[in-house]
Amino acid sequence: MSAGEHQAAVGSTQATENLTAGKVQREIRVGMTSAEVVEALGSPNLVTTDEQRREVWVYDKISTERVVSTSGARAGLILFGVQQSAGASSTSQRTLTVVIKYDNEGRVRDFAYRQSAF
Repeated sequence: MSAGEHQAAVGSTQATENLTAGKVQREIRVGMTSAEVVEALGSPNLVTTDEQRREVWVYDKISTERVVSTSGARAGLILFGVQQSAGASSTSQRTLTVVIKYDNEGRVRDFAYRQSAF
């Protein structure tokens, strides 16, 4: 199964899949309704309330990229074989956490985000 076929089989929401800090900066504004936020970002990972029982939504995205490269040379005869190979790999991760706080009327009163890469 190819990576694209696997992704289609597992399924994903387009809005959440494209969640970036730039998208949050461009599309989220104080005063938006929760329906407008869902349209822009998709469903949150976590919904909770603050000390005044106002909703707080959290979006948490983590992506991992692993790159592996190998090179090698092989030569052989029927009874004698030589194999040489070399390779390298690297793994990087990126995280994006978005916190959206709503007021008593269900409109965005504040939002923040944090991204990191390592």
